[in-house]
Amino acid sequence: MSRPAAKVVTVSDGVVAGTREDRSGEALAAALVEAGFEVVGRSVVADGVASVAGELARVTASFAGLVVTTGGTGFSPRDHTPEGTAEILERPAPGLAEAMRLANPLGRLSRGVAGIRGRCVILNTPGSPAGAVECFAAVADVLPHALALLADEPTRHP
Repeated sequence: MSRPAAKVVTVSDGVVAGTREDRSGEALAAALVEAGFEVVGRSVVADGVASVAGELARVTASFAGLVVTTGGTGFSPRDHTPEGTAEILERPAPGLAEAMRLANPLGRLSRGVAGIRGRCVILNTPGSPAGAVECFAAVADVLPHALALLADEPTRHP
């Protein structure tokens, strides 16, 4: 059985400008591999509704798998990842976002969303390496089943 495919999108003005290292993208990619995913793409985009929506539309086109963003989910003036994500989602997956928020007390400050576009599950995680990995880990166990359902593959319910 092949490993499910995943892409990581880092949302950060600083990483785009080259003034900051993409530590959360690196940590998230490593966590995805450890959880059994094959990371087939990584990209970086500036903060903002249009930039996030455009990049998510690009990375989900003709792709079936998981797309995880890191950054832009908090209260800072440039944090618009949830708004950009919401623009391109076809269906929300609030249970995933709720589970991710429960991973840490600081999760209550996350505005991240989760949902479906085509045959992709999209998750917003925080910009800190620990926060991104914790949020992903909170839902990692159910994601292969969710992706199989999206692909209309036969699944077994526990």
